[in-house]
Amino acid sequence: MTIKTPSLDRRSFLSGTATLGAGAMLAGSGLTDFARAWAQSAPFKPEANASIQILRWKRFIQSEEDGFMALVSAFTKATGVKVNVINESLDDVQPKASVAANTNQGPDMFWGLYSLPHLFPAKCTDVSDVCNYLGKKYGGWAPTAETYGKSQGKWIALPVAYNANVINYRQSMIEKAGFKSIPKDTAGFLELMKALKAKSVPGGFALGRASGDGNAWVHWALWSHGGNTVDKNDKVILNSPETAKALEYAKALSDVFVPGCASWNDAFNNKAFLASEISLSNNGVSIYAAAKAGAGKDPKMKEIMDDMNHSTWPVGPVGKPTEFHIAYPMLIMKYSKVPNACKAFMAFMMEAENYNKWLESAVAYLSHPLKAYDANPVWTSDPKLGVAKTAGWDTLTAGGQGSVGERAASALADFVVLDMFASVCTGRETVPGAIAVAERQLKRIYR
Repeated sequence: MTIKTPSLDRRSFLSGTATLGAGAMLAGSGLTDFARAWAQSAPFKPEANASIQILRWKRFIQSEEDGFMALVSAFTKATGVKVNVINESLDDVQPKASVAANTNQGPDMFWGLYSLPHLFPAKCTDVSDVCNYLGKKYGGWAPTAETYGKSQGKWIALPVAYNANVINYRQSMIEKAGFKSIPKDTAGFLELMKALKAKSVPGGFALGRASGDGNAWVHWALWSHGGNTVDKNDKVILNSPETAKALEYAKALSDVFVPGCASWNDAFNNKAFLASEISLSNNGVSIYAAAKAGAGKDPKMKEIMDDMNHSTWPVGPVGKPTEFHIAYPMLIMKYSKVPNACKAFMAFMMEAENYNKWLESAVAYLSHPLKAYDANPVWTSDPKLGVAKTAGWDTLTAGGQGSVGERAASALADFVVLDMFASVCTGRETVPGAIAVAERQLKRIYR
């Protein structure tokens, strides 16, 4: 999932307010002028002398971070609220947030994966006023955004964006294998993967503890065959013929993966794809964005950009899409001494004058949770990006048939499903043995 050009540095700290360069980036856009006018009329008024610390996931696309930091700079100039932004790798956000929740000290705000606020809902500030304001103003929330943002009927987090986790592929490589497009069904998809191994360049999906890419594809595989961790009442139902078939299917896929997938985290498939070592993987559109960014200087990047495309996931035996796209909610910790300043920042970020520009800077790697942003130009600027537009409306949620709460969040954070699939695909466990291990873990979580 993670792409940075030109290197893959996973951690950084941006101290103080947004950089001068970031503030200057959008100087001609009217962002600062809008910010000043907004601060005078907005319903959310920061505390006197407030400063905010935000811990967010490490950028996947440089231009997205540049756009975000320009927005931060404008907010500071308009309100006087200083904002410190800490960047951490995606896998590090959750443990740091959990420590902060347990100790009641740390950053005021955290911005991470779908499951994050549901790990400690009682420690999250109620942001219903912000989310209701935005929903009314911008056409309403995607149903899955409400699922991720709410706990016991109130908003505990702001669902800022989604990362559409889609099939990324090289057109020339699949054509060499005898296919013109990605098959729409799981049986056909397996045949493509076999043909890529035999006649072209193999594909591969992460089997290491990759929070984004790994979780996304194994849950798709489970759900596409009718398997589920729990039912609608959160009763564990993993041990089923459908789960077994999903694992058998994944094992057949993994048998033709490029070597090394067992150790892949969220960065490895990006690197392999951009090195032309694989023909196909699952990811956001950040691989394409990175190739596009480098195309002007590197002929190899231009070749990849021109040759690659994206597809939705194949439909399995259940007969309907079972996509799992990644939501990124932002929360305010209850221990924060400046909750109003944090709410003001949340609202400011999602206002059309800001969010539309930021969405474009993310080059469709991120898609929106509010209906009004269907009209953003990024969705028509490049036909290869349109597949990501409706991620928030197309995705299933982290709990599957069950609720999105602390237990579903814990199952994801503990990689229960991903480890089950990895153990079968690597031959460490039989199908029944892997199911038994995962079932015991789930029963402890859902007891």
